[in-house]
Amino acid sequence: MKKRTPFIVPFLLVAAILFISSLLTSVGSKYFTSSYVSQSIKNFSPENFVYLMGLEFSQVHEVLPEKSKPPKISAVVFNAATNLKPGDIRSLLGRELPGFYSYDAEIFFAGKGADFTNLPVESSPPLEEVLKDNEINEENIKSDVPETNKKKPKMTTNGRKVVYIYHTHSYESFKPLLKNGAVSSNNEKVNVVAVGKKLTEELEERGIGVVHDKTNMAEALHAKGWSTNDAYTLSRSMVASTLSRNKDITNIIDIHRDSQPRKLTTTKINGKSYAKVSIIVGKEVNNFEKNRSFALKFAKQMEKKYPGIMLHGVMIKGYNQGNGKYNQDLAKNAMLFEIGGVDNNLDELYRTTEAIADVYSEFYWEAEKVNAENK
Repeated sequence: MKKRTPFIVPFLLVAAILFISSLLTSVGSKYFTSSYVSQSIKNFSPENFVYLMGLEFSQVHEVLPEKSKPPKISAVVFNAATNLKPGDIRSLLGRELPGFYSYDAEIFFAGKGADFTNLPVESSPPLEEVLKDNEINEENIKSDVPETNKKKPKMTTNGRKVVYIYHTHSYESFKPLLKNGAVSSNNEKVNVVAVGKKLTEELEERGIGVVHDKTNMAEALHAKGWSTNDAYTLSRSMVASTLSRNKDITNIIDIHRDSQPRKLTTTKINGKSYAKVSIIVGKEVNNFEKNRSFALKFAKQMEKKYPGIMLHGVMIKGYNQGNGKYNQDLAKNAMLFEIGGVDNNLDELYRTTEAIADVYSEFYWEAEKVNAENK
């Protein structure tokens, strides 16, 4: 006679499974970082969850759009079992080709001409490469864009420095400003620091106090014995230190340039050439939703006032596609701009920087008005 399994054994087994599942669910976002599991959960859309709930509570289906269709069980099971998404080649190659996961970034708001074939790729050039003293093209470092008019602004921050501009990859430069096709330099006249300087001037002209950090990141990394892979670790410490010393700073801006060619990073507005802009939002931070919402509003306003200026509009990146945080958890309002690409010249960069300052100041003063009304 076979011995029957006591009822308590399967009961404890089920209870253990439920406990482990609930534990992973509750702490998963912070500690359980399996990219496979995370991707599987992301691919199962909220709409599909609503359909599943509707199997028990039919009223739930009423919240779905009229054109909504039930998910195909075969597709859901296939995706869950393989983590492959039919129609998206990135899901097939992403785990097989080194670095291919970087193309899995989400384009949340795309500008004209932006798609998954021309995503900006985050790369870390060797430190010895960015430490080189590349020769400057002196003829191209003079801009025809008029300087700021120095008029007294209607509103000011009364001497308070409220914006912190810095450059995690300060050595990112532009071919027209250098000789021999070089794309990196530690000279602040020809790298992204020059763009940050222009943005500083434009914001201050609009009454907004700015701290502009011109740290030579290549030399700072070299001094610590670090590589360019550690650039965000270094910039994070810089941002944290600055914020601890200056309590007035509520906004931080990290300025980069894209790696894409001129045909993708340039547009014409009212007959003048502008460098295109992308905004990167890190999703591995607690305030991700707020950051994404602000970036979307900003990008739409930029596109409204300067049609065609946005390239990859708003891009969402996690750990698999880049740094994932970009220091955007350190300040109330944090943004990362990619302004222009390797082929843009100083005039194009400066025009776009003026456009960013124009829209940024609108958002800043509107927020200040709301804060004053709520006091």
